[in-house]
Amino acid sequence: MPRAKKIEGNLDAITAKRAALEAELAKVTEAERVAREAERDAGRDVLLGALAKVKIARMDRSVATAIAKAIDKHGPTKIAETLLAL
Repeated sequence: MPRAKKIEGNLDAITAKRAALEAELAKVTEAERVAREAERDAGRDVLLGALAKVKIARMDRSVATAIAKAIDKHGPTKIAETLLAL
């Protein structure tokens, strides 16, 4: 196994190593952001597919928005449990 470069006390090497680590961290942070955004919307297709299989009475946009916000705030499991209890 190759030995790690000794950078202790070498300011240029430390600066270069820091820049490389910061660049890698920026890539990881962006990948995390993209993954979190995808995770937040991962259930959309499943919900729309389920909604396509049932008839839904006319509703105002405000009601639909309230339902969507409740799912966003409380999570789909909590909303499903609450609806099943009705």
